[in-house]
Amino acid sequence: MKAYQLIQHKIATGELRAGTLISELAISKELGSSRTPVREAAGQLLAEGLLDLGPGGGIVVTQLTRQGIIDLYELREALEVFAVGRAAREGVRPTDRKRLESLLDETQVLIKELKDSGKPELNAEQMKRFAVSDLGFHALLIRLAANARILKVVNDTRLMIRIFAIRRSGHKREELERIYKHHRAILQAVVDCDTDGARRLLSEHIQASGRERLEEFDLWERENHLANIDLGSSFSFNG
Repeated sequence: MKAYQLIQHKIATGELRAGTLISELAISKELGSSRTPVREAAGQLLAEGLLDLGPGGGIVVTQLTRQGIIDLYELREALEVFAVGRAAREGVRPTDRKRLESLLDETQVLIKELKDSGKPELNAEQMKRFAVSDLGFHALLIRLAANARILKVVNDTRLMIRIFAIRRSGHKREELERIYKHHRAILQAVVDCDTDGARRLLSEHIQASGRERLEEFDLWERENHLANIDLGSSFSFNG
C-alpha cells in the first residue's frame, strides 16, 4: 500500500512525469523495502491506467493522447453530473455547506492576492492551494451522493488528467473568476435542490475545463512539432 501511494503521489506532484521510467530499485530503496511490494503496486497502477508498458519492456508513467484526454473528461462528466444530481436531490447538511463555502472562499482569497500583487497569474505555491481547494470542492460534492466508488474513479481520472496537465503557467485572474462563478452557481443549485440546474451547470463547467486542457495539449504538440522541425533543419545544415 505504501509503494502504491508513493508512486501515485510522485505522479500527482509531477515528480514522475509522463514517459518517465519507473525504477523498482529506487522506489524500494526510498521505502526501505524489497522490490516485491513495488512490483505489486506498479502492476495495480498499470491496470488502472496510470502506468503503461514502455517500448523497452519497462514500466513508464502514461503519456496521454488527445483522444485520451477527451475520453477522461467524458468519463468524469458522466460520473460527476450523476453524483451532483443525486446530491441536489438529497439536500446539503449545514456542515457540508459550510465546508463547500470555505473552499469557495479560498478561490476568492487567491483572486484578491493576484489583484493586490499586480501579477498576471498565480505562482506555483498559489496554484497548489488552488488545486487543493478545487479538488476538495468537487470531491465533497461527490461525497454528498454517498457513492464511494464514483469518488474513487473520479479521483483516479483527475489524477490521470494531471499527468499531462501540470501547467507551465498559473491561472490568470479572469480564469479564477470564471471558475469561482461556476462553483458558486453549482453550489447554489445544489442547496436549492435544483437537480436539473446542478447537472447542467456542472456539465458546462467540466466541458469548459476539458476545452482548456485540449488547447494546452494542442499548443504543446505544435511546440514539439516546431522544435523537431528546427532540430532537423539544424542537422541538415550542419551535415
